Amino acid sequence: MTKNNTIAFQGLPGANSDLACRQAYPYMDTLAVPSFEDVFQAVEEGRALLGLIPIENSQAGRVAEIHNILPRTKLHIIGEYFQKIHYQLLAPESATLQTVKTVYSHPQGLMQCRENIRKLKLHAEPHSNTAAAAADVAKWNDPAKSALASSLAGELYGLKILKDGMEDSGENTTVFITIAKEPADPDPAKGAVITTLLFAIRNIPAALYKSLGGFATNGVNLLKIESYIPGGISGAAQFFATFQGSPQQRNVQLALEELGFFSKKVQVLGVYYAAKERGL
Repeated sequence: MTKNNTIAFQGLPGANSDLACRQAYPYMDTLAVPSFEDVFQAVEEGRALLGLIPIENSQAGRVAEIHNILPRTKLHIIGEYFQKIHYQLLAPESATLQTVKTVYSHPQGLMQCRENIRKLKLHAEPHSNTAAAAADVAKWNDPAKSALASSLAGELYGLKILKDGMEDSGENTTVFITIAKEPADPDPAKGAVITTLLFAIRNIPAALYKSLGGFATNGVNLLKIESYIPGGISGAAQFFATFQGSPQQRNVQLALEELGFFSKKVQVLGVYYAAKERGL
């Protein structure tokens, strides 16, 4: 394993993020680290060339921890990856659907499978990570305990699949972003480019409405916008936005000029090619 061919993810081997790394970057070695902050730190310190971070799920919504870290980092978003998420109910060899009473998983995993958990009448227990839940269930070797995790985790920790496809929706998808020290330099002529930024508006009437007006008048497609309150401080709302286009393009430059006029802070987090799943 060398830093020039390593991608870091949060969790243990077998986590959904590990699976996403292997699918998105099959030629790279994976580096498991304990927390999302550690992923950023591994890239910043050069222990990994890239990091892969989940930012939102189609069923459970955004991963709030990431929105707290991104404004503080000097790293750049250089790509995105859409992964279909499949959960298996994993348990020791001695377990059956009749013996299991409790299921362990990351809160996001429990949320994405809550209807099936209810149908099986299982007690849901939050765990730090899906793969960690699988590792602990294997260690406990208790037929009453199970884990929601990937099939990869089941293989790695010697658990059997009691029920496949535990996710409530067949369209259960997590969006991952790739982070790196150096920014990407995508060419809009070669593919759809998107930009993600953070901004804080000035304290004037209709500032948010006015700040976004330039996107409409200049024909820039706004893909997502969401508010974020750092530290829970009222009146200090910031906004994450993703739009189609590159700051190299004149219409985007005009939209950003208008955004900047009504904002006290604009921070571009990344300019990168859009995943094919967006259909842009």
